Amino acid sequence: MSWFIQKSRGGIRFWLLALLIPGTVTLLLIDSWNDYEALHAVTQEVYDSALLEPAKVLETSVEFNADGTLRIDPPFYAQVMLESRAGNRKYFRVEEVTPRALTLAGASVKNLAGNTLLGMQGLPRPEVLADNEGMPVFYNGMYRNDEVRMVALWRDLHYNDVHRQIVVLVGESMDMRLRTQQEAWRQGLFRDGRMLILAVLLVWFSVEWALRPLVELRREIRARDVDNLRPMNVEQVPREVAPLVKAVNHHIELYRRVLKKQAQFLADASHQLRTPLAIMRTQAQYAKREPDIDRMRETLDAIINQLGRTSRLTEQLLSLAHASRDDATPKSKVDLNALAREVVLQYLPLAREKHQDLGWVEGRSGEGQIWVLGSDAEIHESIANLVHNAINHAGPGCSITVSVGTEQDKAWVSVRDNGVGLDPSLRESVFIRFDRGGAARKGLRGGGSGLGLAIALAYAERNRGTIVLKDGDPSIHGGVGLCAVLTLPRYAA
Repeated sequence: MSWFIQKSRGGIRFWLLALLIPGTVTLLLIDSWNDYEALHAVTQEVYDSALLEPAKVLETSVEFNADGTLRIDPPFYAQVMLESRAGNRKYFRVEEVTPRALTLAGASVKNLAGNTLLGMQGLPRPEVLADNEGMPVFYNGMYRNDEVRMVALWRDLHYNDVHRQIVVLVGESMDMRLRTQQEAWRQGLFRDGRMLILAVLLVWFSVEWALRPLVELRREIRARDVDNLRPMNVEQVPREVAPLVKAVNHHIELYRRVLKKQAQFLADASHQLRTPLAIMRTQAQYAKREPDIDRMRETLDAIINQLGRTSRLTEQLLSLAHASRDDATPKSKVDLNALAREVVLQYLPLAREKHQDLGWVEGRSGEGQIWVLGSDAEIHESIANLVHNAINHAGPGCSITVSVGTEQDKAWVSVRDNGVGLDPSLRESVFIRFDRGGAARKGLRGGGSGLGLAIALAYAERNRGTIVLKDGDPSIHGGVGLCAVLTLPRYAA
């Protein structure tokens, strides 16, 4: 049923009416049929009682003559009851059973012969008489092409050792009672029709009233501006629709967050790219006007260096955009030891170029392979950004150590240096994109853009991990260096 409703184009109003109105009509039809059956039974009972009365009078009107023969002397009111009226023709017969039977209880009248004492010949007889004297038997029959309702009684008469048996048959045409039933049926149909129309109108207006909040909600949504992402009011809709509205509000909130992230990203990206592009434009114009070849080459070298930094910034922006997406990536078993060693080998040339000692230490407890469940590429990118950040900010002549280990159900990668370090009060803020750790670090950090740690944290969180900044090794500049620890859940088979 639900599949059929989903395939149909009908709306809620259509399906409510389609389900409620047929049910209401069915109930009214059943009720009308029950009323008709009850009316038919009552009508039969009333007319049968009226039919039985003259039969009883005729039964008690049979008397013995002095010679032992029977006579019938019906009273005047019996004759009045037996008179035919328009639409209610009466038929009667009183006969003496001859020869007498042993008993008429349950006897078949069709096999009995008799002499007519009073009434009409050829009236239909019942299949059998009643089991008790004076008890009526009602039945239907045909007489002279007239459908009639009949009642039959029998009685034993005794007088001076004379025994007689009589059968009384009284009937009337069915026209009157049929007309009465039809008239009552028509009135019942008229009442049920009115009730049906009233029920349909009540259902229609009830559905219309119940769906009015949804109509208002639709009108409100259509009237909104494109950038209006306010949640819808849950209190103005029916309770049954409130979960749907809450789900839509949840989706709107997620969409609003995505748009906010995109707007912030575009604003930050445009701001970060505008400056190096302007610098390269100025340098290119200067090189174009410079007549000295050596100075022109120096300017071109500066443009090449600026292009390198801009290229790195662009790659970081793309990585940050990818890491900020909410879609899930396929997860698999990843060896954290192997990933860390691979990143160290990748960044050895850059560290040597900056006169730094970059090394890797296998799991401190000799774990060998340390498995986590996540995205190989994303975890690699997170570790790579931590190592690149250390190389870029620790300063020349420093040592950088990458190590891997486990603690209970967690696995971690540590990137520790003995460089310039970072004030503890600034360690939370450097995870904000484009934050470079304050003026104290800016003089030593080189050309970083402030995106490395933000990218690393975003990739870590996509794999159910986190990054914490701690004190590093004793610094060659005094104080302590910096230690970045990436923590991930261990793989559980």
